[in-house]
Amino acid sequence: MKIAILGYGKMGRIIEKVAEDRNHEIILKIGSSNQNELTTEALKKADVVIEFSTPDVVLHHIQECFKAKVPIIVGTTGWYEYLQAIENQCKETGNTLLYASNFSIGVNVFFHANRLLAKLMNNYPNYEVHTEEIHHTRKMDSPSGTAITIAEGIIEGLNNKQEWVNTLNVEQTETSDKVMQNNQLLIASKRIEDVPGTHTIQYTSEVDCIEFKHTALNRDGFALGTVLAAEWVQGKKGFYSEKDMFNFDMA
Repeated sequence: MKIAILGYGKMGRIIEKVAEDRNHEIILKIGSSNQNELTTEALKKADVVIEFSTPDVVLHHIQECFKAKVPIIVGTTGWYEYLQAIENQCKETGNTLLYASNFSIGVNVFFHANRLLAKLMNNYPNYEVHTEEIHHTRKMDSPSGTAITIAEGIIEGLNNKQEWVNTLNVEQTETSDKVMQNNQLLIASKRIEDVPGTHTIQYTSEVDCIEFKHTALNRDGFALGTVLAAEWVQGKKGFYSEKDMFNFDMA
């Protein structure tokens, strides 16, 4: 494929290497210093666009791809309040967009197992659940999109949880002491230098604790999953999420 990368930072460079290793060609790389090169004509030359920028420019990038009628893979998070409007526009204009809070294969297995575990734990209300996410200090959104997806999976499975709330500690590792309502799920966010991403789910009772964790050892897994998404979306029209791409059997 001919791929355009919008957001040519650390992740963009890793995506470039993974894509080239899989025999794809990078024909356009847009970072903060060359936004003027982002044109409709340039985008039309690509088979697919991979978007890994920042929340302040992601919507502009999506609009430009819609104009060019080129499929876009969106890995940027922090814009999901506009999700429904973008989905409507995508479908109305006959475009293609696939978004995910996390494209890593391992994380999506984690998402699936989290939903199954929440349904199981619904039978044991004596366990209280909370989640924690740790990322590098340059991450702009809190909680992470991955943590929100995890929380939504828990809320979907547990009858006694209705909403999530977030606390943020920067360069700290202690557990949050925030007082929660019974129907609230805590997402404790921590920002520590050079941590690619760690997500933990804990179910705690008076007698034991069940802990379920995913730890990213580097960013390569995110990049590989993103390139696999670009390959998967070829020939498709419409609005997709990682649930469509990672079609686990929930039976």
